[in-house]
Amino acid sequence: MKNTNQLKKNHGISRRHFLEVTTKGTIAVSVLGANSFIPTEAKAADPFVWISPRGTIEVLDDYPYWVAKSMGYFGNVETKLEPGPSDGTATVKFVALGKADMGFPSPGVFSFAIENDMDLVSVFNMGALDVFDFAFRPGEGVKDLKEMEGKTVLLGSAAWQAIADPIFAAAGADIKKIKYLEAGWPQWGTVLASGVGDAALAWEGLRADWEGKGLKFEYWIGADKSNFPANSFVVKRKDIENAERNKLIGDYLRGWAMGLEFGYHNPRATTEIVFKAMPIVKNNLGPALGTESQMQLANIFRGDMDKRQGWGYHDWASWKSYFKTIRSIGQLKKDVDVNKVITNQFIARANDFDHAKVKADSDAYKLSADMAAVDIDAIKKNFFANAVP
Repeated sequence: MKNTNQLKKNHGISRRHFLEVTTKGTIAVSVLGANSFIPTEAKAADPFVWISPRGTIEVLDDYPYWVAKSMGYFGNVETKLEPGPSDGTATVKFVALGKADMGFPSPGVFSFAIENDMDLVSVFNMGALDVFDFAFRPGEGVKDLKEMEGKTVLLGSAAWQAIADPIFAAAGADIKKIKYLEAGWPQWGTVLASGVGDAALAWEGLRADWEGKGLKFEYWIGADKSNFPANSFVVKRKDIENAERNKLIGDYLRGWAMGLEFGYHNPRATTEIVFKAMPIVKNNLGPALGTESQMQLANIFRGDMDKRQGWGYHDWASWKSYFKTIRSIGQLKKDVDVNKVITNQFIARANDFDHAKVKADSDAYKLSADMAAVDIDAIKKNFFANAVP
């Protein structure tokens, strides 16, 4: 395994680089301990601001938003999508500080918010299946994550260890024997390909994205092997308790649900809508890989809809299993009452729309010639071709 002086190696990261949002709205880089967050009061922004957990919005991951924006599914709700800093914890900090209305943390980053008393509540579970994967150089992948003991996992942000540790623990691995290397966003996949480390945290949608960038990996795919939930939308508890804000949240989530349904019915149209909103995504992926990335994400977002009560529904058993695991490994220092940090109260409202109209909208969308040429059946046939054999 190669070494590099530019990368900081951590064996069980105990200190992480966080972004501190001041009361004046400026951002300062600091190194904070887990208990250093002090929430302050600030008025939520207008329009309704959603903040990314990844430091960029130039990806296909947020396709339901772009569909809803393009098709008018948000109605009278004025919206804005913000990239946020690349530090994964910023998506909850900005919400807690009132600098954004809604965040999109992974379960691990959400647990950070809970541990630090940010008083946020998950209102919409985007992923019905676990979205997270581990990437390996070809021929070096493992099927059993216990084999990762003694090896090094690359992360785009140190905060992502909170994502990886529970997955390893649930697989029976001793997380104290797993090393982490903060290789940085967006280059951590390139760093793995160069020969550094043994694996990299990845996710569905990113599989196709990295393929488009020429990064050839094989993957341990969480959707097949993990029963943990994926990222969800979180808001401040006091916004749920405020009648006006409660209604606004429900209206906003309906737009996302409609965008999700459109994306399920017509992946090519969905991908083209994102391309029009952000041409750089088209340049990076092209029609075929872009559509494949969207389909990977749609598979996670929908899951088995027969077992759900609509888009965004939280599976209580999955979340309880997750919180039990992170409590057992010390990622949470206190027990969590799932009923206090997760709610399905918005799901009926979010899914209260004209489903036939959304289907008709998706069917009527006129594709460009290059997008119409994308072979959906061929994508489905090779959907998991780069899974660890």
